[in-house]
Amino acid sequence: MKKNHYSVYVVELDPEVLQHARFRKANPNYDAMKPCVYVGMTGIEPDLRFDKHKAGIQANGYVMRYGLRLLPGLYSPYNPMPYDGARDMEVELAIALREKGYGVWQG
Repeated sequence: MKKNHYSVYVVELDPEVLQHARFRKANPNYDAMKPCVYVGMTGIEPDLRFDKHKAGIQANGYVMRYGLRLLPGLYSPYNPMPYDGARDMEVELAIALREKGYGVWQG
């Protein structure tokens, strides 16, 4: 297996996710003009990982219920990378998007 085969990915979530108090609490500075997103990392292609979320396979509940589409413009320049890089980038990307006003859930 290739050493640099890990990726970060961003999934746009339906705004209905804001009905969950836990999501709102995690995003006190949410800008309603920005989308809600999920940020994750994976060792497989982001498209396949999104499909697995939607099918309920190792799924984040918010992505399974509210996931709309991948937003490659927010993550593709970073991929691929080694595991440690993806692990760190997942956190950094989530923080950066939250600071820009996105509603973010990070997995």
